[in-house]
Amino acid sequence: MKFGGTSVGSADAMFKAARIVMDAHANWERVIVITSAISGATNLLLDSASQAARGNLKTLVQAEGALLADHEKIIDAQIQSAGRRAELKEKIASLIRDFGNLCRAISVLGEASPRALDAVASLGERMSVYILTGVIESCGVPAQAIESTELIVTNSHFQNAHPDFDATRGKTHAKLDPLLDKGIVPVTTGFIGATPDGIITTLGRGGSDYSAAILASVLPADDVWIWTDVDGVMTSDPRVVSNARTLPEISYNEIAELAYYGAKVLHPKTIRPVVDAGIGLRICNTFNPSHPGTRVKTRKSNGEPVNGQVIKAVTAIRNQKLVTIEGRGMLGVPGVAARAFAAVASTGTSVPLITQASSEQSICFAVPSESAGDVVASLERVFAYELGEDDIDRVWTTEDVTIVTVVGVGMRHTPGVAGQIFSQLGDRSVNVLAIAQGSSEVSISLVVDAGSTDAAVKAVHDLIVNEPVSKAAAA
Repeated sequence: MKFGGTSVGSADAMFKAARIVMDAHANWERVIVITSAISGATNLLLDSASQAARGNLKTLVQAEGALLADHEKIIDAQIQSAGRRAELKEKIASLIRDFGNLCRAISVLGEASPRALDAVASLGERMSVYILTGVIESCGVPAQAIESTELIVTNSHFQNAHPDFDATRGKTHAKLDPLLDKGIVPVTTGFIGATPDGIITTLGRGGSDYSAAILASVLPADDVWIWTDVDGVMTSDPRVVSNARTLPEISYNEIAELAYYGAKVLHPKTIRPVVDAGIGLRICNTFNPSHPGTRVKTRKSNGEPVNGQVIKAVTAIRNQKLVTIEGRGMLGVPGVAARAFAAVASTGTSVPLITQASSEQSICFAVPSESAGDVVASLERVFAYELGEDDIDRVWTTEDVTIVTVVGVGMRHTPGVAGQIFSQLGDRSVNVLAIAQGSSEVSISLVVDAGSTDAAVKAVHDLIVNEPVSKAAAA
């Protein structure tokens, strides 16, 4: 069971999480808990490191005080034993001293290396794991805190490390099996691992879900439960669509698309390990534990819509720009796309959407808005000769756009879905700038102006709520 930041973000939330663990321990012989940092802690840690790299240590004392106060508040509210309270407070104080020392070292160096940032970012989980363990113990459940640096072995790609599953399997069994055999609940840190030399790494922001999937796959577990602050996977963002509803069931392919294209419920990398191991996955609400949440199907869907519902959900990635390379001289010239995306890769930028005209006179793709300037500069360097010879007319970007993605495995076998989507958008005067659809036909992605985002999402969501698309309707 993995608990997200809001699920451990206050004394009341952490108590609810501990009660959920207590109930699970009564029904399951072997339970493992993965915890995130308390909500806001990782941002505060990294912001302080960033300020320190610029030589500003004025906010560090405030950050240290805020972190100490937030964690001690939970300890005072939930830990009854005075001795245990003092022990936990000293552990938190020690980790915060490490944080201060790291920031001061960063300030002296004048830069924060990826390795240093991982050391700083890991401290949020390393603080919460000891407190959550204490709260679980106070509910009468035997528990032991273990930092996942002792379990998950990764490469040295700091800030986005890749796990070594074989090495992780050996360490995980060696550390956890003795505890599980005794009925003890291991409580471990999400988000972090360590190189074979023991240097702390992180799995990327939001990586606690991935931690749960990694540990589940190497044990293997029967089920993974992701505890968050919503009732599972929803048909859309409820902050945008007031009548968004929880999906009781969703396929792995569908949730993978939703996670990649902006849904915040699940980290995109979580899917692969549990799919490969055939492990069940459930997403549920810490603050409404009686709700069944969303069950992710372990078997691959045949593409038939469930209860006639072809479109399952619609999501959006904001703050994107479209980059276009265009020129008649590109026609029939091999290697243009390869060179273009090598140039993009050199900036460390991920491309979520690509489209190319069949005439080969332009290539268009999306990148995060903050990366667009670096991407264009890199492309102009790579294609300097072609730009000088007018083989390529220009490399340019749009203003901010949004990628709206419509997801549903049933679209694969249902004619007319795209037509209904575009009719909905046309009726709301939403202009589509670019389109992309994967060969799996599980999703269709549309690029719209940033100002049309909410209108586009609501328009497509109406197809889910008012009348699910069906084969009969499409015919």
